[in-house]
Amino acid sequence: MPENNGPDDKKSEPRQFINEKIVRQPLSKREMLKRALGLFATAVIFGIVAAVTFAVSRPVAERFFAKGSTSESVPVTIPKDDPETAPSETETMTSAAETEPIEDILKSAMEKYPFSVDDLNTLYGSLRSLVQKVDKGIVTVHSVKTQTDWFNNPVENSGLFAGVIIASANQELLVLTPDGAVEDAEAIRVVFSDGTEVQGTIKQTDKLSGMAIVSVSTADLGRALLEEIKATPLGNSYSVRQGDLVVAIGGPAGMVHSVGYGFISYITKNVQVTDGITRILYSDVKGNAQTGTFLINTSGQIIGWVTDEHKNDGSKDMTAAMAISDYKSILEKMSNGGSFPYFGIIGQEVSAVMNSNGMPLGVYVVDVNADSPAYNAGIQCGDIIKTMGEETIVTMKDFQAVLENSTPGDVIPVSVSRNGREEYKEIQYQVTIGAR
Repeated sequence: MPENNGPDDKKSEPRQFINEKIVRQPLSKREMLKRALGLFATAVIFGIVAAVTFAVSRPVAERFFAKGSTSESVPVTIPKDDPETAPSETETMTSAAETEPIEDILKSAMEKYPFSVDDLNTLYGSLRSLVQKVDKGIVTVHSVKTQTDWFNNPVENSGLFAGVIIASANQELLVLTPDGAVEDAEAIRVVFSDGTEVQGTIKQTDKLSGMAIVSVSTADLGRALLEEIKATPLGNSYSVRQGDLVVAIGGPAGMVHSVGYGFISYITKNVQVTDGITRILYSDVKGNAQTGTFLINTSGQIIGWVTDEHKNDGSKDMTAAMAISDYKSILEKMSNGGSFPYFGIIGQEVSAVMNSNGMPLGVYVVDVNADSPAYNAGIQCGDIIKTMGEETIVTMKDFQAVLENSTPGDVIPVSVSRNGREEYKEIQYQVTIGAR
């Protein structure tokens, strides 16, 4: 019988499968170029995203780490000026001026060099460049106060004052401005020359000089603005001479960022002020003390700030400015948030003539401020301060040195001579130093 080739026999036979290996075709030059360009474009996109992310997150990170920083702050230091180092009038005179009248010298110079309008434009062009540079450090200080109207509705008033940046330290900018800018202010806003507006805080005030220091955190300002603005340096007002050219910045016209040009017309020395003496600079330049006006020299340095004090009938049409050098110690204390020591007298040195007439050497008390430390201790007008602590007082400089080295709250023994019926008597007082 024939063999039966059933299904079982077919299953036993091995099956053959086709094994194929897929080989990719090599890339053409065009395809390779497309892929390279795609990879490059992807890298560029990721680079841009990374740069934008870094730029956005960096200020936040800097602000965070600045707030969390535990490093100690560096005290602000303002170098003092010695009035004895300033050249005297005789030292600055030329030999020609000693033998030839100044009118003849000027006439000769004018004849030898014919000045033109171009020379004048060049001069004012240099001054304009100086003003543009310094004006970047001028800010507008908004003093925000809440009052009520006739119907008892709250009304927000905002005063505008000029301020000048005098220092940058410890992640803050220090702005010198009139004390009216911070008086009874509920909030302080500071506007920079580019329009940036940030919050300011009161660092310190000094009612006697009429000035205040406002602090602005650099974390609130952009890097571009910080690189643009520069602190205006404090100059040496002892070297200022009659006839010097000065520039008024701040708000001489009653508006912030206004400017004026003028000359020093007169300088009054040894003007008696509370706890010291000072110089007053008189100028024909326009100034506004309430808004805030600062005088700078041709080197762009502050030499004084305008005040409404120390003016009389003869100088009512002039601008009076406090000389900066006499207040550098006070400004240094204020810049570090401290209060300057306060004694509370107006005094003068006993001259050699006064001493020859029987008056003891020391500081003669011309007046005593009401409710001042000296007043509360019992010191009176006419007393002569001879010693403070262990120091002998002969000049106002001696008095100011002892006061500057003290701290508000210190109790200092003070010896004075008081004129009796027949002789001067020594009286001892314990004066508790106050704060300005």
